[in-house]
Amino acid sequence: MAGVRRLAAALLALGLAGPAAAVPLAEHPPLQALIDEMVRQDGFERAALERLFADAAFQQSIIDAITRPAEKLPWYRYRPIFLTEQRIAGGVEFWRAHAADLARAEREHGVPAAVITAIIGVETRYGAVTGRYRAIDALTTLTVAGLPRSAFFGRELRELLLLGREQRLDLAALSGSYAGALGLPQFMPSSYRAYAVDFDADGRRDLLGSPADAIGSVANYLRRHGWQRGEPISVPAAVAPAATGLAASDPKPELTLAELRRRGVLAEARVAPSLKAALIRLDAEHGDEYHLGFQNFYAITRYNHSPLYAMAVTQLAAAIGERRASTP
Repeated sequence: MAGVRRLAAALLALGLAGPAAAVPLAEHPPLQALIDEMVRQDGFERAALERLFADAAFQQSIIDAITRPAEKLPWYRYRPIFLTEQRIAGGVEFWRAHAADLARAEREHGVPAAVITAIIGVETRYGAVTGRYRAIDALTTLTVAGLPRSAFFGRELRELLLLGREQRLDLAALSGSYAGALGLPQFMPSSYRAYAVDFDADGRRDLLGSPADAIGSVANYLRRHGWQRGEPISVPAAVAPAATGLAASDPKPELTLAELRRRGVLAEARVAPSLKAALIRLDAEHGDEYHLGFQNFYAITRYNHSPLYAMAVTQLAAAIGERRASTP
């Protein structure tokens, strides 16, 4: 955070600090280096890039948001954000409205319609909230802010410029999240370029306005990240005191259920003992809560690396599926 404070102080000294302040290119070598690279390697016009960045704005609210993500909350406070009546009912409505596309995505990619729906529900409330920041502002701010992940956001800024050219997007008007994620499924620019599909066959991969493309792209993303058709996502677990140390921050499944059982971890549902799982510990309100996450749980964490996110998606998908099955 020292780098962020130094940047804010520098902007203040230049008279540029505030809710939205122009980023002076001469003060930020990463932007100059990016322009040089994109002119040399990608054939961009220098003047056009300089005009775009001259209009970009450093926003302190973006820094504030990125340094306090919801995923830092304990599970018992994180879960109620997403497991709400509004999101469950909205998920049933979204599923009904796009049943044919969801069925096709499930058929082609093996990802259940409920899971696709839940991800779009968690990300943007089914397209209702896709972000209020200009993507160019978000990624420029995060690139120059001196945060531990600023290099990552610099790469995403380059991907945004390439995406804009490929998709003919108006980058001066394109809005997204404080991290630069875009559209109904909130794909980062690199994921948009790599995994978005033209599911409605209109000649464009439109995650901003096409629910069909968003549905197909979420399913494609999960399949490409190891989703296994017909396999479980997670099950609750009973854990002996001596086995609690098996819970790790990395949700990659490494041990079979048979091995976990020998070590004192029991699946509270009937699952093949040959399946590999990771022991997931969540902070419940009155003590720890344990689950076994399988390969499909891990695939969801490739979308967002937090186990809390993957569990929220899993439980919201189950709630939406149950509601839809019980509603005429």
